[in-house]
Amino acid sequence: MTLLKDRDFLLLFAGQGIARFGDGLYTAAIAWLAWSLTHDPAAVALVAVASSAPAFLVTFIAASYADRHDRRRLMIATDLARAALVATVVSLFAFRTMNLTVLVTGTALLSLIGAPFAPARNAIVPQVVSAERLQEANSLLQVAFRAAFFIGPLALAPLLAVASLNLVLAVNGLTFLVSAAAVAALRVRAPARDGRPTGLRSDLAAGLAALRAEPEVLIVIATFVLALTVASGFLSVGLVALVGEGGQYGLLLGIAGVAEVVGALVLAGLPVRRLALAAVLAWALLGAFRFPLGLATSPVVAAALLALTGLASALTDIPLIALVQRRIPDSHLAKALGLWEAGIAGALTVSPFIASTTITVLGVKTAFMLSGAALMTLAAVAATVLAAITARTGRRTPLPPLPYRMTGARARDCRSAGRTRRRLLVLGSESPCPAPTARSRQTRRTSSEP
Repeated sequence: MTLLKDRDFLLLFAGQGIARFGDGLYTAAIAWLAWSLTHDPAAVALVAVASSAPAFLVTFIAASYADRHDRRRLMIATDLARAALVATVVSLFAFRTMNLTVLVTGTALLSLIGAPFAPARNAIVPQVVSAERLQEANSLLQVAFRAAFFIGPLALAPLLAVASLNLVLAVNGLTFLVSAAAVAALRVRAPARDGRPTGLRSDLAAGLAALRAEPEVLIVIATFVLALTVASGFLSVGLVALVGEGGQYGLLLGIAGVAEVVGALVLAGLPVRRLALAAVLAWALLGAFRFPLGLATSPVVAAALLALTGLASALTDIPLIALVQRRIPDSHLAKALGLWEAGIAGALTVSPFIASTTITVLGVKTAFMLSGAALMTLAAVAATVLAAITARTGRRTPLPPLPYRMTGARARDCRSAGRTRRRLLVLGSESPCPAPTARSRQTRRTSSEP
């Protein structure tokens, strides 16, 4: 927890925690606003799709700008633009010109403007903390994100009891301003910017090539997106059908959310050496707890199983983020994280429809069992593929971390001799690494011997 004593990390932790509180409040508020305008569940679903579909379509492209420009300034500009848009919506609401069309349009625009923010935020973490502390930093950030996003919806009812929905939206806009101020106060280390394509198309192509050069990263991201597609809809659709009561549904979701926060907090102090394997096997653990959930005959059993799945879910994304931050060159880091964020948005868009169709055809108990089995199978396949990749490429010899100003494209190339030639082709550089001396070659051979 010593990272929280670091001024810059504390600014990132607190500022983004407040921003995520606003996100949670906003998610609940727009759903309630859609319902109050129409009293139609389809309208609520339409607003939910409008909040995620633009991110799915443009996040990877938008992340290119986070790689080619100053991430800190991009985050500030994004926050200020979103605050201005929320202020416009508040004005429309105050003058009673709000309707479903305006709400859907505004929600889609907010998602579109915010597309580069999450990749830039995750990619800026290595500019704030050292490589050795990335897992701890990501864990603590996830604690802030999960806790704040969980508290946001809970704050909706008290705020509506003492004020109007207009004030709720204004509070959300204020969180963007707080986030912008915190990011503006950050002191970040400058990443290497050498030898990178400047055009959008060439930058995207180079980013995809960098991902292909790291098959473990691709496997972990693909596993996460597929597993989320299989799993997430059952918390929004399947759990409602399982418990049948709104009060129990909210309580069980709250228990799962608290367990996720606890899991992230525990993971902050728990070293994970094989990040890729841990990230995919976490889905098997989650599936094992999900499998019997449909057979739960009491709220106590369901709560215990959801608490265990919440703990396991913390292990699915924190190692993933740390793996991407360590393996992908800084010049393509935001694009890799943006691809993951786009996959999340796509999974959250289609997963409820998959869950509802499965429950309608097979029943809620069989659907939960099928979901759990699918997660365990997917994790087993991914772990097998990772083992095959490790067997083919050989065990990597860990080298001491380099200073950050030599990280990014050049230092990441130099850090692993087995990947240097491939990275040179990806990044278009001619000689980013010094040729190894006879002494350095001898040292490397000695360090790799058992």
